[in-house]
Amino acid sequence: MSGYKDLGFNERLSSAADAKRALLEKHKAQPRPDDPDVVAQRAARQALVAARETRNAERKAAKEIEAKRLAEEKAIREAAEKKERAERAIAEEAARVELLAQQKIARDARYAARKARQR
Repeated sequence: MSGYKDLGFNERLSSAADAKRALLEKHKAQPRPDDPDVVAQRAARQALVAARETRNAERKAAKEIEAKRLAEEKAIREAAEKKERAERAIAEEAARVELLAQQKIARDARYAARKARQR
């Protein structure tokens, strides 16, 4: 059975240096900001962002138009309902006045009949 191999100080130091060197090489391998591929990617991202903002603006405008349309329909519907309620109230008041007039006529007729019987 093989056990843990104890590395010496120099081996650990060189291993750490190799790791740092590998990280530095990896970092240097990254493309620079002025690299044509990076510039093209940045332009593509900016075009996507602009397209997204345009779509969002169009969607927002469409929502505002729809909200205005719904508000207008609601106002028209409420005006029609208000007019209907007013007409209904007028009709009910006319019916009530008519009923009161009929009751008064009937009461007057009873009063006149009673007076006629008393004479």
